[in-house]
Amino acid sequence: MPRIRGTSIEEHHELVWAELAEAVQQLLLEHDYDSINMGQIAARAGLARNTLYNYSRDKSALVLALTQRACQPLVERVAAIAARSSDDAAERLRQLIDAVLEAFTDRTLQLVFRQTSGPVAEVPKGPDSPFSAIVVEVENVVRDGIARGEFRDVEDVDLAVELLSGVMRAGAERIGRDSTTFTATVRAAQEIILTSLTRRTDQELG
Repeated sequence: MPRIRGTSIEEHHELVWAELAEAVQQLLLEHDYDSINMGQIAARAGLARNTLYNYSRDKSALVLALTQRACQPLVERVAAIAARSSDDAAERLRQLIDAVLEAFTDRTLQLVFRQTSGPVAEVPKGPDSPFSAIVVEVENVVRDGIARGEFRDVEDVDLAVELLSGVMRAGAERIGRDSTTFTATVRAAQEIILTSLTRRTDQELG
């Protein structure tokens, strides 16, 4: 029977997931995503390969599970910010941008986003995506800002948020390359996104 790590089954599973996350991080620093296999991940995590399959059926499912776990604190933080209906929509959006980019100082999320043909492609873009709940909250804040007259009347909110997510992705990638750019990157992302949404006065338009 495999040795239990920790004082309970629950603690054991949490420790194994942490070791799997560390193993994947290390392997992604050393190899291309496509060249990594489940055997390598199991060996790096100190698990028998058969034991690894108790946690995930394949590499794609493992990457998704690790991304979901890494994203969960962010999802909760984003939901809490979006729910502050007494705050201006613009202020909530600033805080959301800061929260999302801060989350990408996490090495798991950094490494996922650095891959152009690996984990990013493996993470679904539909309702099962760990990022879908975040997108929904951002869309809700934008719609609230439009209803309040803070933001201009965007014809297609879903498309606007999808396009603006490109700014966030570029910011996340930049922070991943150089963490010292965090403050400047957050400020630039906030300026670009809010400028694109904020209603301009007649004087500014003139």
